[in-house]
Amino acid sequence: MSLTRTDAQAWLARGEATFLIEVHTARGSVPRNAGTRMLVSERAIAGTVGGGHLEFEAIERARQHVREAGGALSAFEWPVALGPTLGQCCGGALTLRFTPLTAEVVAAWPQPQPRFRLHLFGAGHVGRAIVQVLRGVPCEVWWIDEREAEFPPEPLPEHIHRVCVDAVEAEVAAASPGDAFLVLTHSHALDERLTEAIVRRGDFGWFGLIGSASKRARFEHRLHARGLDAAQIARITCPIGLPGITGKEPGVIAVAVVAQLLQHAPS
Repeated sequence: MSLTRTDAQAWLARGEATFLIEVHTARGSVPRNAGTRMLVSERAIAGTVGGGHLEFEAIERARQHVREAGGALSAFEWPVALGPTLGQCCGGALTLRFTPLTAEVVAAWPQPQPRFRLHLFGAGHVGRAIVQVLRGVPCEVWWIDEREAEFPPEPLPEHIHRVCVDAVEAEVAAASPGDAFLVLTHSHALDERLTEAIVRRGDFGWFGLIGSASKRARFEHRLHARGLDAAQIARITCPIGLPGITGKEPGVIAVAVVAQLLQHAPS
């Protein structure tokens, strides 16, 4: 999972001497691209710059510097040719930059570009499983349900916004052109109202509706009868999930659906 500004703020609040380790430059075959970050203190780590021997050595260098500096950390860089230096099969080279974690560093923390913007309707078992997967995906999510008690009690990551409203279908109009929609509520009647509102908009990037082929056929028949555009109706994805991934467990559905969202995300 990518580290967020919120993660960095929490680490800074601990008051421990901490290094931000960042892949500053990268060339050729390397474990992670430039901009990848991790945090290292004497007692903990968060994030990753690629794992394996590279990350082990980076952690050791950071901790050795913490021990020797006595809390007065200074920035430095480590250029690495992965083959000659570490004996790794990757043939690339990179430079790791070690920067003391300060309030200024946290304030300048880059915000990741979302791969997609999703309006997720439904906080039942499948909705909760999908949100659990999306915790580690750079995206922006509006998670919408009329039932407050269905949302988990623990705080959500800053990129997932909980929306509890009575008029759930009215939230469709709040989306931006090109946003994705995913409908999996507790009510077929509500699913149908949401489906009609989304199809009437017509400017969605992707729209998934939970259900079987028979549910799709029933909804299509009703939408056609109401005069909705046939080409837009045909864009509904139902059933949802990448083909070939079978299983009705919420966790399995969640992985298949998030993979499908990533597949259809703007490049």
